[in-house]
Amino acid sequence: MARLQDKIAVVTGGSTGIGLAPARRFVEEGAHVFIAGRREAELAKAVEQIGRNVAAIQCDVAELDDLDRLFGKVRDEKGRVDILFANSGVMEFQSIGEITPEHFDRTFAVNVRGLLFTVQKALPLIGRGGSIILNASIGSIKAWPGYSVYSASKAAVRSFARTWMLELKDRGIRVNAISPGPIDTPIFDAAAKEKSEEMKAGFAAAIPIGRMGRAEELAAAVLFLASEESSFVTGIELFVDGGTAQI
Repeated sequence: MARLQDKIAVVTGGSTGIGLAPARRFVEEGAHVFIAGRREAELAKAVEQIGRNVAAIQCDVAELDDLDRLFGKVRDEKGRVDILFANSGVMEFQSIGEITPEHFDRTFAVNVRGLLFTVQKALPLIGRGGSIILNASIGSIKAWPGYSVYSASKAAVRSFARTWMLELKDRGIRVNAISPGPIDTPIFDAAAKEKSEEMKAGFAAAIPIGRMGRAEELAAAVLFLASEESSFVTGIELFVDGGTAQI
């Protein structure tokens, strides 16, 4: 039997990259998936790629009304959430002398505030045995110039996983963080802009495996945390980074 047969999953930031790949795997393993994202055109493409057992909802996780609408639709159509992959995030590079209030607020609005309220508003629909997966980053423990605000936001996400694990243990809900290393996805290209290829080469040289990761590799790890195969796993930070965080 498929590992997620008849499960209901929600993936925020599910229209591309490291949101789309797990959403596709969830469906392949028997789940019905709701994908949320800000861009209607990208959501439509994602639905076409996944092909079945998927619904798309336009949603900006920084907007609480959007989150209410997202989980209202899930409640009305399926009545529950078994798996939540809180994946939405933004990644912008600013060195300490260039950081603006707008850059800080935008990063924390999505990566921290948006993630927190995504989980909070999903909780009434998550029952015993539910799995919450938070998308963190190796940036929470590794230092790179220009990443300070992004890395700080991801350190907050890692902290959430530890605290929520304890707060939700009596409800039988597992909470884990997954921390990708450099993954070759559209968000990386958008963040790096014209220096994309140069930065990819630099990251590849620093990764013990010798290359950037693929979204499908991250999806396999997210699937593990979503499934009963990880039933005795909670509160962890699972690195999917080619060994980068270990050196």
